[in-house]
Amino acid sequence: MKHNETLKNEVTEAIMLEPLLDTAHIEVSANEGIVTLSGTVDSYVKKRAAEHVAGMIPGVHAVEEKIKVKFGADEIKTDEALASDILKALAFSPDIIKDSISVLVEDGWVTLEGKVKWIAQKEEAERAVHHLPGVRMITNNISIRSESEDDVEKATIENALLRNWAIDDQEIEVSVLDNQVTLMGKVHSIYQRNTAERIAWNAPGVCNVYNKLKIEYADCSSEHSY
Repeated sequence: MKHNETLKNEVTEAIMLEPLLDTAHIEVSANEGIVTLSGTVDSYVKKRAAEHVAGMIPGVHAVEEKIKVKFGADEIKTDEALASDILKALAFSPDIIKDSISVLVEDGWVTLEGKVKWIAQKEEAERAVHHLPGVRMITNNISIRSESEDDVEKATIENALLRNWAIDDQEIEVSVLDNQVTLMGKVHSIYQRNTAERIAWNAPGVCNVYNKLKIEYADCSSEHSY
């Protein structure tokens, strides 16, 4: 496992090299593979970007994100105005059925709820609103309700995992019960863990995915899983 200071420096450097974050004030600490981000940024997009950058660094097992979003005086919006902007953004997204999603805004904290057919629609709903001025945080509670009556094919998910360049050599075990998929085994990064889950969600008929994959740094001499 990487030394705490080494991991901290690598994450800090990666954040500094990210163009979107060049003016952000983000502090980094590391403890046994767990990276904590704190500080302030001026948009939710930058908050998520910092978390993504940190999660891509080899040796990072988890990211504890404590970054606060602080707006300038001219960027502060009422919850009602922000909710209106969000509904308009959702209406303009061709992949989303607007009436299937409800929006709650409280002090800039956006909660999305409802049901969609595909994980891509859930992700698109968040992408449609995460850049809007006034958004401090997003909780995406949209659930997936597949309309496919087909049984989930275990082999379909396994083959899709093998075809993906990022995780084709990882030890991932797939189990299927009814329309629920469970992923178990080991991967080397948060990115691989999230990618495997997304692949499972994309299989026809899936209504739930339990991601039990553990992250094990490839170069560690002793096992450290989270």
